[in-house]
Amino acid sequence: MRVYKPEWRCTFSVNEGTEETSGWRGRFAWFIRSLADKLDGSGRTIKIDYDVTPHLSREDVDTCLGKGFAVTHSLLTQLAHQAACEDVMREAKAELFEEHPQR
Repeated sequence: MRVYKPEWRCTFSVNEGTEETSGWRGRFAWFIRSLADKLDGSGRTIKIDYDVTPHLSREDVDTCLGKGFAVTHSLLTQLAHQAACEDVMREAKAELFEEHPQR
């Protein structure tokens, strides 16, 4: 009986800026990205590098990235909600947040 062993590999990285080992092309690309960020005035530019074996279609990768960003959106929304609740509590019950409460 033959034993089949599936083999795969996946590397994934997200960068927010040029790496020290980048060549002039990489540094120039990040310079252009930073210019675009300044022109837009908001947001954040990231670069996603991935290497998957066996090969996945661009559509499959895009679907996965879209789902990942949907989860990110949900987490950011939860954090914003928590921060808003804390702000309200700090205003309504400031004594609960004092560093050294007086007794």
